[in-house]
Amino acid sequence: MSVLVLIPAAGMGRRMGASVNKQYLNLLGRPVLAHTLSIFQSHPLVSSIILISPKDEIAYCRSEILERYGFDKVRDLVAGGDQRQDSVRNGLLAANASDEDSVLIHDGARPLLASRHVDALLHQTRQSGACVLAVPAKDTIIEVDDAQITATPDRRRLWQVQTPQAFRADLILKAHLRAASEGFQGTDDASLVRRLGHPVAVLEGSYRNIKITTPEDLALARAFLELKEDG
Repeated sequence: MSVLVLIPAAGMGRRMGASVNKQYLNLLGRPVLAHTLSIFQSHPLVSSIILISPKDEIAYCRSEILERYGFDKVRDLVAGGDQRQDSVRNGLLAANASDEDSVLIHDGARPLLASRHVDALLHQTRQSGACVLAVPAKDTIIEVDDAQITATPDRRRLWQVQTPQAFRADLILKAHLRAASEGFQGTDDASLVRRLGHPVAVLEGSYRNIKITTPEDLALARAFLELKEDG
């Protein structure tokens, strides 16, 4: 059994106010994406990585990320699709993984994942076939319609899902192919697996595992990395 990591890296930096893909923004001297790839490049259980990029950024990504930083575990650089779900499906098809392999799907803009969470996900995936990282919601969450509160769900039942999301290879491929054939767009990869009737386990992640979406997120990631470097 092998461990394959799929990294969709196609998110533009609109909320960052940036003109480039947010994965290429500078974070302590290296692109965000380089930090993310380093997590899996150095993990002893990861066999290979497939990076998924917009078609017109593939040459740049290869020269400025893969070759510049020596990410030799990246065995394929795949063109993405119109939506994230399409991009992940492209990566799964290119992977040609064995049924029993483990597949981790991780956002290119989450550069602060802890190695111990990769270990925990892989262990759980071998047991149940599907699991995700999540953290309990810290704030009260409201539902809003037309600028009015319509509901206040019980916060004790609300968790914020993160990546990686981990699956047995045959299960996640089946989920994506069925969703595509039926024209279904899910909220994340786990929602496609749950649609098959397969349960998805939840492991508690870390509030440090942020997705860089806004300038504030970039500043927070910088602070976390500086703290780590300072011990």
